[in-house]
Amino acid sequence: MDQLVGTKVAATPAANDMAPKTADDVIARIEARAVILPLRYPLKTANGVIGASPLVLVDLVTAKGVRGRAYIFTFMPQALEATKLLVDQLGALVAQAPVSPLEIDRRLSHALRLLGRTGIAAMAAAGIDMAAWDAFCVAHEAPLAVMLGGSIRPLPAYDSQGMDGLALGGERADEARRKGFRALKTKLGYATLQEDVDILRALRRAGGDEMDIMVDYNQKLSVPEADRRLAILADEGPYWIEEPTLQEDYAGHARIRASSRVPIQMGENWFGCHEMSKALAAGATDLVMPDVMKIGGVSGWLRAAAAAEQYGAPMSSHLFPEVSAHLLCVTPTAHWLEYMDLAGPVLAGPPVIRDGQAIACSEPGTGLRWDEDAIARYSA
Repeated sequence: MDQLVGTKVAATPAANDMAPKTADDVIARIEARAVILPLRYPLKTANGVIGASPLVLVDLVTAKGVRGRAYIFTFMPQALEATKLLVDQLGALVAQAPVSPLEIDRRLSHALRLLGRTGIAAMAAAGIDMAAWDAFCVAHEAPLAVMLGGSIRPLPAYDSQGMDGLALGGERADEARRKGFRALKTKLGYATLQEDVDILRALRRAGGDEMDIMVDYNQKLSVPEADRRLAILADEGPYWIEEPTLQEDYAGHARIRASSRVPIQMGENWFGCHEMSKALAAGATDLVMPDVMKIGGVSGWLRAAAAAEQYGAPMSSHLFPEVSAHLLCVTPTAHWLEYMDLAGPVLAGPPVIRDGQAIACSEPGTGLRWDEDAIARYSA
């Protein structure tokens, strides 16, 4: 449906009706700032440690002065500069465009067709998309969930933790229980299967029998080793097993799923709904959990939610709880919200978690508001 560059299309009455009525309806500029934020607990995984939270903060400002906000998590500080530059450059492509998120998504998809909408290019485009939706909703004085046709409601949330070992893992499980969480996620992939089993048992003791425990291997295992470990771990009652092997190995995940007594979860590394559809078609997973930044922002999430409904796949979120809480409110197969605080130090109002449930902000847009003093303090 996209038009080739340089192709002239005759205007139609419908197209004219959709054009901005005044200059107030267009994007004036997009600003990007890089910060590196402290984490209360370093995020340890089977593939390495994330010691701090590197973010690109995105502000989309309209000609009227409406401001939409979003942030991009780059995983490693080395990717901050390139991601910020891409936000600046892609932002220039939509300057003076109408504040119409789906049209902005179409323009950026077209611009990235040859390069490919993946990696940090996709992340930068998604950051602009999320900021555009925020501005669009702020201009209409409605929360994102309401603007998308839904309503704000409590969502079951789990406390997302790292590969913390026996002592710290037990402390964090007990803390999650005391905060009211009824589910938590831990990362496994220790040197031995016995260590994985010991951790699960320790978390169960600390969190209590009522605590659901999700497991994330972060793509650590080979397919045969995944089969071996999952056969034993199933007796410990994990809620799901996430990405036991390489995320792009859909056939391998399908083999693991065929013999597993525990539901398989994946999705945080899908770049776009087409990758999600391929995984579902291959029978690679029981559950899906796209990342709003990688799946294509709010616009990409809406396509993913439709695909999940088509396959009857329960759909959870990955990171970005401030935006994901709104999106799960309009997701037909909404499942769990992952709670991990990556941006809290620069947010004027952190997400609300009450009795193990996430509650989306009821202010217009997504509710993201910056603490400018903190941004100056943590500027990269």
